[in-house]
Order: sequence, then structure tokens, then C-alpha cells
Amino acid sequence: MTDSHPASSLIIGGAASSPRAPLPTLPPLALYIHIPWCVRKCPYCDFNSHTASPVLPEQEYVDALLADLDQDLHGVYGRQISSIFFGGGTPSLFSAEALGRLLKGVEQRIPFAHDIEITLEANPGTFEQEKFVAYRKLGINRLSIGIQSFQQQKLEALGRIHNGDEAVRAAGMARQAGFDNFNLDLMHGLPDQSLDDALSDLRQAIELKPTHISWYQLTLEPNTVFWNQPPVLPEDDTLWDIQEAGQALLAAHGYVQYEVSAYAQPGRPARHNLNYWSFGDFIGIGAGAHGKLSHPDGRIVRTWKTRLPKDYLNPAKSFQAGEKALSNDEMPFEFLMNALRLTAGVESHLYPERTGLPLESLAEHRREAEQSGLMQVEPSRLAATERGQLFLNDLLQKFLS
Repeated sequence: MTDSHPASSLIIGGAASSPRAPLPTLPPLALYIHIPWCVRKCPYCDFNSHTASPVLPEQEYVDALLADLDQDLHGVYGRQISSIFFGGGTPSLFSAEALGRLLKGVEQRIPFAHDIEITLEANPGTFEQEKFVAYRKLGINRLSIGIQSFQQQKLEALGRIHNGDEAVRAAGMARQAGFDNFNLDLMHGLPDQSLDDALSDLRQAIELKPTHISWYQLTLEPNTVFWNQPPVLPEDDTLWDIQEAGQALLAAHGYVQYEVSAYAQPGRPARHNLNYWSFGDFIGIGAGAHGKLSHPDGRIVRTWKTRLPKDYLNPAKSFQAGEKALSNDEMPFEFLMNALRLTAGVESHLYPERTGLPLESLAEHRREAEQSGLMQVEPSRLAATERGQLFLNDLLQKFLS
């Protein structure tokens, strides 16, 4: 899961003077657990990940995660956890024993919802049938498998450690291990990728019948190898053709686009991510993890943890690297930059319920966005138009003064 921390200088017109009410109810609560090691750092990756040593400090890291969680419990207010997401790095590098001890420790501290969704990110190169059967027995009930491409040339360009056959086998092994709910991560707009290449990858993914497909365009991010040594990417016209044809192919096979890059079979969206995009709360534990917690008095606080694993594991250093209470000025942007990624948007009443600010504080800029054709004219919902989804940054700019 990708967390963001917008700059504090963002000012939203009309919001600064609006009083913030106590929150009538606290939003759903999720838990994000970051495991920062991977076999090899990919050249496009800007996540907090580090090449693993031959022996991982599993026991020490689980101890640190639980101690980190203990320090965040004061903001939980007796709530239960609706979803857990293990992100990385490559969380599937950890043994089932380590993850089992961690989950048991979490549940002893915070009750789990009866229908909790627990997702584990995994890469095909780390799939071991016995290990994944054990993960399923722990209560982990959803996998997110990082495929990216099934084509060897593209996988090599992306620095991936698996091949196409391993990717296909991973999906089958997930199902055999008892996972009837899993996501495949797939990229498009890869170096020298043609329309046929991209659709071939997508057809192969669809053939594996995942319940969810994350299909997103490769972007060059700062502080990555690709940023400093850019590969040759497809022309804009080709990227547009890939996007249009790919969306049509996914729709034809029953995958509903519910977010900019997320497609799911009916009833199978990622609940953890839906909570994030609808401005729900989440505790973030682990090296570099971000969190967001709402408080009954109306305060909404973002936190971020120490990034380097060696510092996170150092008892002399604090787990928390910083925190920031969101101001009234920042609240509309923080809410809308997530909610408007959802193709259906969110119900309008969610804005005052989750920010403590009146819906009327958005009215002027909302009208401007509607008149520009970027936002739907729908009083009961806050939602982008199809054009607004394509030009989301332009839409969000409408809410900056």
C-alpha cells in the first residue's frame, strides 16, 4: 500500500474558517504492517525496501513490530481491526511461524472483526507450496502476487527475479493452498512494450482467474535507478491505446474498475484499500510505515515510522519518526485526493463524518469542478467524471486556493 504525506503548505479555499466538529463516529480501523526486505531491489521501486541478508532477523523484527503497536494502542479507543495488509518489500520472505506469532500478538492487543480481510504481498520467486498452505492456516485469506509481466524480456528489464512460468504457477499454487481471493499486480507502459505485448500480459492474467487485478502504468519515480537511468518507454499514443484496449478487455471478462488502477470481480474489491481511499483509519507499524488515526475530539493525526531497518531494530531509537495533526486547510485535499480515485467516488455525507468539516465548505470549488466537466453533478456523491479520472491532478487543483 502507498501512503502519502502532502506538504503542510497546501491551502484549501473556504476550509480554514470552518469550525471542525467532533467526529460523530470513528471510521473503520485497519492495520498496515511493513516488512522491508526483498531478494533484490527493483530499478523502478521507490518503496522502503532493502536487499535481504541470507538470514533475516525475524524474531527481532516481530518483537519490534509488537512493541511499535503497543505504543500506538492509546489511539485505538477499543475499536476492532477490519483488515490487515502485509506490505513490503516482500513479506512472503518471512516464515509462517514468524507471521503466526505476529498475528497472535496483534489479536491479543486489538480484537479482529469476524470477517477480517488479511492480505499478504508475495512475489512468484518466493512461492513455496508448503509455506503458503501454512499462511492460509494462520487466517491470512488474501494474497497479492507481484507478477508485473509474464514476458521474460520485460521481466529482465524490470529487474524481476522470477520468470513467466513461475508467475503462472504461483497463481495455481495460491489456489491450491486454499486462497480463493487473490490479486495479481501487473504493469503496462513497460520499456519497448507494444499494444500486443501489453494485451498479451493482460490476457494471461485474466486466464488465471484472479478475483482482483491491479493494472497500472509504470512511472519513473525519484530516488530509483530508472529515474537516474531512464529506459525507453512507449510513446504517449501507444500508452493511450494500451489503456483503452486494456480497460475494454478487463470489462469484457467481468472485471469492474472501481479505482484508477484496480479491477475486481463483483463483490471482490480490496477492502483494506477501500478503507484507505475512503479516508478510513489505519495503524502503520514497521520500518517506514505510515498511519492515520482519527480522534473523537476531531483531531486527525498522520504518523510515520523510522525508515531504516537497522534503526527500527535499535532499542535506543524511537519507532516513530514524526507525526502531524491535519489542519482544516489540509483536510479537503487529504480527503479528496483519495476519494476521487474511486470511480464511484464516495457518498457526500462521508466528508463531514470523517473530517468534522461541513460539506458546504467545498461548495464553491465543487461547482467550478462540475462546470469544468471534471466532477459529477450529483449532490449525494463526491465523484469525478470519466474525464476527471483521466485528469485527476487538474481536478484536485480546483480545490486549492
